[in-house]
Amino acid sequence: MSAIPEGWREVRRLNPFNALVGPLYERRAGENLSIGLRIETRHTNSRGICHGGVLATLADLALGYAMQAKGETASNFVTVHLSLDYAGAAKVGDWVESAVEVQRIGARLAFAHCYLLVASERIVRASAIFARAGKDA
Repeated sequence: MSAIPEGWREVRRLNPFNALVGPLYERRAGENLSIGLRIETRHTNSRGICHGGVLATLADLALGYAMQAKGETASNFVTVHLSLDYAGAAKVGDWVESAVEVQRIGARLAFAHCYLLVASERIVRASAIFARAGKDA
C-alpha cells in the first residue's frame, strides 16, 4: 500500500463504526479540517471500485469533523440530511481526501458541503444539514 501523503496524521480516537472504515487521517489548516482515506480491497464492491457506501460515510464524517473543528459552537450536532452525487470512482490504492466548506452554524441547524477528491479530481459532491442534539437543542 502507498504511503500516506505528507501533512496527514492518523485520527486516533474513532468510534467503533468509524474504526471499521479507517484508518482515517486528518489534515488541519487553522480551523479547516480535511479527512483522508487510502482505499483498500475491503472498501471495494463487486466491480472492484470503492463502494459508494464507503464514500458516503467518508463524506458524512468529513462534513461533521470539519464542522466540529470550527469550535465549541459546532459540537453536539447530528446529520439530519445528507445528499451525494457520484461523479467518479476510487480504486484500490487511491488516496481520497475531502475539501469541506462549512456554510453556516446556527443555534439549531448547521449547513456544509464538500467534495471528495482523488488526485485533485472531484469524485463525490456532498451536502449536509446537521441539527443540534441533546436537551439544549
